[in-house]
Amino acid sequence: MTVSMRPAAVEDLEEILALEEDTFVSDAWSRPQMASELASPHTSYLVVVDDVEGVVGYGGVLAPSGSEDADIQTIAVAPSFRRAGLGRAIMAELIGAARLAGAERVFLEVREDNPAARALYADLGFVAIGVRPHYYQPDDVDAIVMRLEFEPPADAGVGPVGAS
Repeated sequence: MTVSMRPAAVEDLEEILALEEDTFVSDAWSRPQMASELASPHTSYLVVVDDVEGVVGYGGVLAPSGSEDADIQTIAVAPSFRRAGLGRAIMAELIGAARLAGAERVFLEVREDNPAARALYADLGFVAIGVRPHYYQPDDVDAIVMRLEFEPPADAGVGPVGAS
């Protein structure tokens, strides 16, 4: 398998939706929701493309310029491509895009019943900060809210020597 990652384009909508519906069977995003996400100037979406299978992963982050907060909107990897580091790679790119947009922290929601995703996010530095009861419908599954705080630059808040 040969995979590559690139920014998502409107032309990827059909393949993204197919993977969305396969991954999130009961609570997949609708075509208008996903089309709006891909077209928004405040989001960064990317796709992982296999030279045979097409789009096998995608993810997006809402990171409006000038906002201190960013939010991972969605991420999915096709089952046959999981456990190969693609989810981690997508997350690294999304976190980088948030930081580049000026965010100081990134939030996400993850299903309480998805220990693999929760472990990945924790390994990336996210910490659980709350629960949204009954968030995922119609499955009636709680969402764990997680946050990643960026470390300030090493020289942040340090003025010139002798400054008062």
